[in-house]
Amino acid sequence: MPISDAARRTHEELFPGHVSTLARTDPELVECFDNFAFDEVLRHGSLDARTRLMVQLAALIACQAVGEYRVFDFLHATNDVLAERGVELPLPGQSTTTPETRYEQGLAVQKRIAGDERVEALYASAPEDEQHIQRYLSANCFGDHLTRDGLDVPTRELLTFAVLVALGGCDPQVKGHVAANLNVGNDRARLIGVLTQLIPFIGYPRTLNGLRALDEVSPAR
Repeated sequence: MPISDAARRTHEELFPGHVSTLARTDPELVECFDNFAFDEVLRHGSLDARTRLMVQLAALIACQAVGEYRVFDFLHATNDVLAERGVELPLPGQSTTTPETRYEQGLAVQKRIAGDERVEALYASAPEDEQHIQRYLSANCFGDHLTRDGLDVPTRELLTFAVLVALGGCDPQVKGHVAANLNVGNDRARLIGVLTQLIPFIGYPRTLNGLRALDEVSPAR
């Protein structure tokens, strides 16, 4: 998926002359991110550039992020380890969609994970001024990322569950992804196994919140 001209122009305005090292080591991620952050979302709404950048900066500060996207710092660390071990970058591409197919393929994966009725209800209940966010979920979150090779859908759902539990403050999303895990074959015992392994790293409060979400969606028999 090539970076669009609009995304290139926006990137140059924000970071004149800067060439990200991730464009060399992780080109597919940079393409997806730049097209989404510096082109697609900018087509919606009427925020002026100054206000847009201020609210984005405020959000990044709240996330305790140094880079424009929190995962970038971890990508750099991962790439350092790979380089030390002689792994040549970039790794082979794993994207399976194009700009023309990302929405339909993403919607199909979204329905597989969340269920047809749930996804259709999200679209049906979203007001007109929120419909674009539903399309972003289908095309970007699912189409650009969940359709990739490398990890199967059940594994991706376990990872999503772990991330949401560890973040805290995502209770509705945790419940949603408990249901999603069950939909793709990860049963209650497997989810309890994940939560058990997280205890040493995220502590008891967030682990117990995860257990509560699990019990509400899939009670013990």
